[in-house]
Formats: sequence, structure tokens, C-alpha cells
Amino acid sequence: MRLGFAISRAGSIEPTWTTAHIACKALERGHSVRFIEPWDFEVDPLGRLVARSHALDPEEGAVTPEELCRQLQGRLARRRFVELTRLDALLLRINPLDLAVVTYAQAARKAGVVVLNDPATLVRTSHKSFLAQLQGIPKPRTLITRSRATALSFADDEDRVVVKPARASGGRGIALVKGRGGRAVEQAFEVARSIGDGYVVIQEYLPEAEQGEKRLVWLDGQILGSYVRQRAAGEFRHNLKCGGVPEAGDPTPEDLKLLDALTPQLREQGIWFAGIDVIGGRVVEINTLNPGGLHLSQAFAERDLAEPIITSLQARVEDRS
Repeated sequence: MRLGFAISRAGSIEPTWTTAHIACKALERGHSVRFIEPWDFEVDPLGRLVARSHALDPEEGAVTPEELCRQLQGRLARRRFVELTRLDALLLRINPLDLAVVTYAQAARKAGVVVLNDPATLVRTSHKSFLAQLQGIPKPRTLITRSRATALSFADDEDRVVVKPARASGGRGIALVKGRGGRAVEQAFEVARSIGDGYVVIQEYLPEAEQGEKRLVWLDGQILGSYVRQRAAGEFRHNLKCGGVPEAGDPTPEDLKLLDALTPQLREQGIWFAGIDVIGGRVVEINTLNPGGLHLSQAFAERDLAEPIITSLQARVEDRS
């Protein structure tokens, strides 16, 4: 299998990233891997979709996530042109979303390449308005708007609210403020509105957040693994980039019931792999761009979780044939 990874930047990849673990497992299973950065896509004079890539092949020997990242960060891997239509699969592992990459990925998909997650729906599913519109899914009371007045009116009905950009990640631009403290809400709104596309999420605060936020690693209808992120002292965000601490946390019957309702809607949107964040039995985030957490789920589960990802991907490629 010829597997391409569209990534944001080779120099930023880390050994803990899910992308690195999937790529290493692919190489271990005998598949070729090509990493492609956004500026490496081209259409050549013959009209072919091509890209310069960082190339790794299984005959070069086993590669650990640490060695893989050393080669990518140092730009030591061989550079090879690859014709996109000759890839068997292209995994989109980019954040923030790059519309040029989406355009090339859509063309590759039209030519028969398995592209995951579906590029046609990433623009929609990566925006926090996607979760807010889902029906039958337990979630916090939520407003998404560009209107300061509407945001203040919503916040007046809540003791505390979480304010965050509608298109962002890693805890950036998020604030927890008193809902009836108009000035604080207004200031948080302006910060969040300056990030992403200008739309802002105002959401009721869930007291259960004090017990942590659970990440469910979801693969085509199944929960591969899970863990809980506990917030750092003095911090209300659970993000690991903000000092959050991971700990073991198995899926509960409540989680499984929630996923039964969510899975058909994700599949309908062409989502194959996602990270689903849950607080108090309610979904607070659905991550579809480059969901992470595989290495932590593996560590707590004490089993290989990259293996079923490659197996699922290979089945998709074979079904296409």
C-alpha cells in the first residue's frame, strides 16, 4: 500500500503524535509512506497532480516514532516526487485546515484515491457549529455567533460560560467567565472573535469538568481507546498544551451509548477517525482534522492501537479495488 500523509509541517512533528505512530505501523506492515507539506502540492505541465514528499520505505528497516521525527524534523528523509493518483490512500493530518490541501485532496479522491477523513466535509466538521447542530447527542447548551449582543443575552441566563473560537484548537482563545458579568463576557468574546473565522462559541459551563475531560479515540464506529485529562492547578482548560495531566479512563456504558447515537452521523459525513471529548456524559468537542491521543490510549490500554488503524485503512483500499 502506498500511503500519503498530508501534514502541516514536517519540522513540527513529535514522537508522541498519532501521525507518527500510524506511519511507523504502516512501515512495519510493509507499506510505503510519503509525507507531504501544504506547499509541496503541484499540478505539472501535463495536468497531473503531483507533490514533493519526504519518502520512507519498509526496505530501509524498522523506524521508531523518535527516528521518524528525527528524519522529518531534520529533513533527512529522501525527497521524491509522487503522483497523487498513484497513492492508495491519503490521510489528511493538517491543523489548521488548509483549503489548498483540501482542493488537491478532493481531486485525488475523485481520481480513486482513498482520502480520509473525507475532504469534502472537513470544512464543515472541523467547525464547532457541526457539533452544535447534531441531533440526539447530549451536549452543553451552546450558542455560536458573531454578534456581541446575542452572546451577552445568552450569557445572562448562565452562572458561568465558556467562550472560545469556533475554529481553533489547543485551548487557544478559550476563557471561563461569569455569565452575568457582562464586561468579562464581552472581553472574552472579542478575544475569541479575533481568532479563526470570527465566529464565537458561548457554552454553558459543566461543573463535571472538575472531574476531568475524557478523550475517546474513535475509529469507524469503534472506540479504540480512551483516557482522562485532568486540568492543571489554577487552570480550567484540560488541554495537554495547557498543562493538563493524562490518566487512565476506560469507556463507560454511558460513553458507548453516546457513541451509538453519534456514529451514524459521523459516518454520514465521511468521518473515519476522530477524537471525541466528553465531560459528564456530554460531548464538548469532535476533533476531525488530526485527532490525537493514540499514544496515551495505547499506554493506558497496554496494547497496540495503531495496528487496527492500518487494518481498517487497508480494508478501505481493498474495497475501493
